[in-house]
Amino acid sequence: MITVLKTTWPLLLGILLLMVGNGMQGTLLGIRGDIEGIPTFEMSVVMAGYYGGFLLGSLTVPGMIKTVGHVRVFAALGSLISAILIVFAVWPNWMFWTVLRFLIGFCFCGVYVTAESWLNAGSTNETRGQALSVYMIMQMLGIVSAQFLLNVSDPAGFLLFVIPSVLVSLAFTPILLNAQPAPEFDTIQRMSFRELYHASPLGCVGIFLMGGVFAALAGMSSVWAAAVGMSVAEISLFVAGIYAGGLVMQYPVGWISDRYDRRKLVLLLGGFGVLTVVWVVVAQPGVAGLVVAGLLMGGMANPIYALLLAYTNDYLDQSDMAAASAGLLFIYGVGSMGGPLITGWLMNVIGPDGYWVHMGVLLALMVIYASWRMTRRRPLTPDEQGSFAVITPQATPFAVEAALDEAQSSDGDSGSDGQGGK
Repeated sequence: MITVLKTTWPLLLGILLLMVGNGMQGTLLGIRGDIEGIPTFEMSVVMAGYYGGFLLGSLTVPGMIKTVGHVRVFAALGSLISAILIVFAVWPNWMFWTVLRFLIGFCFCGVYVTAESWLNAGSTNETRGQALSVYMIMQMLGIVSAQFLLNVSDPAGFLLFVIPSVLVSLAFTPILLNAQPAPEFDTIQRMSFRELYHASPLGCVGIFLMGGVFAALAGMSSVWAAAVGMSVAEISLFVAGIYAGGLVMQYPVGWISDRYDRRKLVLLLGGFGVLTVVWVVVAQPGVAGLVVAGLLMGGMANPIYALLLAYTNDYLDQSDMAAASAGLLFIYGVGSMGGPLITGWLMNVIGPDGYWVHMGVLLALMVIYASWRMTRRRPLTPDEQGSFAVITPQATPFAVEAALDEAQSSDGDSGSDGQGGK
């Protein structure tokens, strides 16, 4: 671990600061939108804009990097992010914000692609797994810590938009001054959706549904919390809980999933998420209860996403994993775009509980579909499964590819053939 930190600390520090900036702007917009009187559905459009931009970025940024290089793309997109974060405060108009959110989603995707390919190329076979784990932890810690910075000033003012802009600008200093050369870069081609669905129907359907769940859970959290009258301090705790739960649960779920049928874990976590939604809607708990609900939902959503990726790759040859991960992340991106929009519509129709109802319905559909799929395909034994890889929904195809390759390499080192090698 010490070796990993010595060689990758500039990149890890930069990612931490980037995630603080990104985590602040998402939550802050939900709070500021309520202050400005922007209706819930219009704010859902604003929040969906980020996922649309991120999806477009995953398709086009790799070509940009091949054309002009890592450093230029990294610097250009970083500068644009820093500028956009300040411009948000200039005109609190939902259509204007939607355009800015789309642009910032596109830019952050490009920054992540560049950083993750740099991290992968700068790691050895012996350190890659540790480097990726630390990278994912830095991502989550950045988002969690960002929520508490929201309490340093009035969200109706200008300062809270300046802080993430400054942090993002600072984030590029250690990365761009690092002496490590830019890596060779190859774009990842997607597997056809027909082939991907044939390999794992549950993976495709589940990833699509989880895109809607996580984008609603994270993207609309501050919009919902402001709508029910939470204070800024309470909102920051609630949103931080979502990501903290995901960080804590990844590793124990991963350990269990390498030893048992992953579909049973998907059922268990999905069912637990449905029960959490029912509890919140029926009991209407106070702030402490809602923070606990955020912890539980985050602790469920993040691991299910990684479980579905791992489950799909159990049925693929290693040579197909990169193409499959790119296709799955595209499916996830499409689901993510709809998550905030449907949530905003439901909140208009049935009130704030629409935030929870939307996630509960999607999780119930996933549980039903996973139960049916368990009658259609025999379970794999632990020896036939590949290793679980810690992957967050913020990861781009390049981090997913590296994490899955590392997991497969671990299988090979331990003598396990895995389904992918059959």
